[in-house]
Amino acid sequence: MDYIHLSPSKLNLFQECPLCFWLQEVKGIHRPETPSSTLPRGMDLLIKNYFDEWREQGKLPPEIEGKVEGIPLADTELLKKWRYWKTGPKYVDEKNRFILQGALDECFVEGNYFIPVDYKTRGFDLKEDSLKYYQLQLDCYTLMLEAEGYKTKRFAYLVYYIPQKIYSDGNVKFSVEVYRVTTNPENALKVAREATNLLRGFPPLSHSKCKFCSWGNEFLKLEQGEDIDT
Repeated sequence: MDYIHLSPSKLNLFQECPLCFWLQEVKGIHRPETPSSTLPRGMDLLIKNYFDEWREQGKLPPEIEGKVEGIPLADTELLKKWRYWKTGPKYVDEKNRFILQGALDECFVEGNYFIPVDYKTRGFDLKEDSLKYYQLQLDCYTLMLEAEGYKTKRFAYLVYYIPQKIYSDGNVKFSVEVYRVTTNPENALKVAREATNLLRGFPPLSHSKCKFCSWGNEFLKLEQGEDIDT
């Protein structure tokens, strides 16, 4: 039996809509792409470079100093490897025949402990439930790091850069918010096993809250000459 390859983003899709996940992984049918800005990707690269400059000094960026434990991982070659999804940390489940692997933005080290870190940029302040969306992703990072033999403290950091003001010279002032999130690798493992079982079974039903499923169902009705709910 071949191994199934999973990632944190794939597991997020599985939780959003099992049918969309099944269609993508089994049939190669992806959700339609929507127009997206390249600004977040550009900011992500700038933040990585910024943290790398402080890494060379063995220090934290001043805006998060005192807000986090540890210092940036000094092993630049290891971090470079982890930042690429094909060579990122991974968990291999021999019994259920799946591999969970993904890219990691950053990692702090305190003594012998490794702390996964993810950068985020937002146009507005966080809503009350914003952190919940990234819980599974951070659970996966902890699971994968521990599977590679690294000790963790079972928590991760989300570091948000939020633009506040543009000055006449073009400089932008950002507010920086740091959130410590308790992680549960057992939850990541549970979701990964559920996703694997789904892929080896029959397609699930449409998800009632999935806009893509709703659109697809309405399109089928149109093609078959049925009335469309309005």
